[in-house]
Amino acid sequence: MIRTPSRPVRVGVALVGVAGALSLAGCSAADAVAESDTAQTEAATSDTSSGSGVASDSTGTYADGTYTAEGSYATPESVETVTVTLTIADDIVTDVEVTGNPQARESEQYQSQFIGGISDEVVGKSLDDVSVSRVSGSSLTSGGFMQAVELIKAEAAA
Repeated sequence: MIRTPSRPVRVGVALVGVAGALSLAGCSAADAVAESDTAQTEAATSDTSSGSGVASDSTGTYADGTYTAEGSYATPESVETVTVTLTIADDIVTDVEVTGNPQARESEQYQSQFIGGISDEVVGKSLDDVSVSRVSGSSLTSGGFMQAVELIKAEAAA
């Protein structure tokens, strides 16, 4: 004869299992974010485009030019990165290019949607006004994008 535990025992075991999974997921995500922050800092200090840091008759807060930086973000499956290239003239974003390197199949879809809609969100805006949280249904990708924008702002500051 098979005996099943009482309902309170089953609920208690389920709660312990969920709590354990959440605590392990938290540790994993923190390590992944720490590793991606280190990689991002290294990429930002060594990855600049040919026009980076060269002022050309800039009249605003940021030097005119084309700047490239990498941003990362965590998904439930992996840590993803996007490379962002912004062209700035008189503190206005005149062009944007985002390149993704998706590790997970679902990330490929979301990055593609984000890349398809980001130009409408940022071109023509002041660099200081660029702030995206969701583009074409993709909310996580915008975190990596904004991380890269902050690095670009720091680099372009005149």
